[in-house]
Amino acid sequence: MEDAVQSGSLVAVTNLREFFHDSMQTALRQQHVAVDDHTEHYVVNVLTTFARSDELYEKTPEGVRLKPLAHMLAEASAARSQQERDTALRRLGDVSLFIAGFFAQSFARKLVDIDYHVAMGGRAYGTLAENMRNTVRGQAFAAVFLELGQKFQRLVDVLNDVAEMSYTHTDKDILRQYEIWMKTGSPRAYSILRRLGVAPVPAGARSEH
Repeated sequence: MEDAVQSGSLVAVTNLREFFHDSMQTALRQQHVAVDDHTEHYVVNVLTTFARSDELYEKTPEGVRLKPLAHMLAEASAARSQQERDTALRRLGDVSLFIAGFFAQSFARKLVDIDYHVAMGGRAYGTLAENMRNTVRGQAFAAVFLELGQKFQRLVDVLNDVAEMSYTHTDKDILRQYEIWMKTGSPRAYSILRRLGVAPVPAGARSEH
């Protein structure tokens, strides 16, 4: 039996892929986000794969760690073949999506914020879509990566819901949700703020008297 950890509680499930599939569909409805079935299937595969830490983290001379996104981008740029470049870009997009989707709250304690992951991941998927349009083998995947790139922020919101469905927001979350909304324009963060009784106002806005 496989287990899934959600919002600090252990949820036993018989099939992790089915768990993520059902959670994704619920979150997509909650966020009013529509994606192609192939795109949804791809995201579920990413979640299922990275649920195993050995797939997410990499062995380095400094130990097992999560490679910085900038290093992944550098590897893609220095790739010796188009296939190697596409593989590196795909890894960059997948990791960015997973980390931004499942660890949004932890960014409050880091120098690199969620908007950096959104920008890097969205750009990686967009470039990957452009590259794959030029090959017969890749055309079938180009539409998926294009949608992932175009809807990256919305999908991050969806994955935030998947990760936090049993999480109850408290007053300590208000500032962090406001920061996320200011940086990314996240509809989900805006909705949470409204539910907490906060009316978000863009920076620089002034009330007229």
